[in-house]
Amino acid sequence: LTSADLGRTHRRSLNMRIIGAYMLAVMGGNEKPDAAAVSAILDAIGEKADEERMKLFFSQIEGKDLAEVIEEGSKKLGAMGGVGGGGAAGGGAGGEGGEAGEKKEEKKEEEEDDDVGFDSDDDDE
Repeated sequence: LTSADLGRTHRRSLNMRIIGAYMLAVMGGNEKPDAAAVSAILDAIGEKADEERMKLFFSQIEGKDLAEVIEEGSKKLGAMGGVGGGGAAGGGAGGEGGEAGEKKEEKKEEEEDDDVGFDSDDDDE
């Protein structure tokens, strides 16, 4: 890596930190955080806000609702389609017949179905 590569990586990382700090401020109850609020969050993690990047960020979100910005971004990501791939499934353990593996899989699926998506330890209510 060259120093130019490292500089670009740091700038991208700082951009994400600015966005993250803005979102943290919103989640903390500040509906329209300003540059000072974002800078305070960045200062708390030992990061210095780049004034030019902050101005650019705030000019791009000016007059927009954060939920709308997130929705627009999600649509753009969805339009790109799946870009990542999962790893290939591993082979079964040696010596186990296919039928035994199928029985275990059926048992596991039945147990998962019993859950019905409810978590009895959920304290959200």
